[in-house]
Amino acid sequence: MKDLKGSGLTDRLAAAAEAKAALLAKLKPKPTVTAPKGETRAATKEAELKAVRLARAEDKEAARLAAADKAAAIQAGILADEEAALAEKRGARKERKQLTKAEAQAKRDARYAARKAR
Repeated sequence: MKDLKGSGLTDRLAAAAEAKAALLAKLKPKPTVTAPKGETRAATKEAELKAVRLARAEDKEAARLAAADKAAAIQAGILADEEAALAEKRGARKERKQLTKAEAQAKRDARYAARKAR
């Protein structure tokens, strides 16, 4: 007769126990891989978040400055228009005064000439 290796009851029980132990070893949690010391994931994430916030703040500030510059340009245009209108009014007034002055001078000259003529 043949004597098969591992065909005895104790051999089979030992093989079953080894298989069960191997299956349990597969299911055991493996030791976690720790991040290298220095930057942690949270610190990296925080740095990225800080960079994004800074970029957004710079964009917001640039937009605010652009809006302020635009408003200042509009205000300067309005002031320039008002000053031009005021200068035009002043010029027209000066012209009227000159004409009035010339007319008054002409009237005086006419009265003087009339007196001289008598």
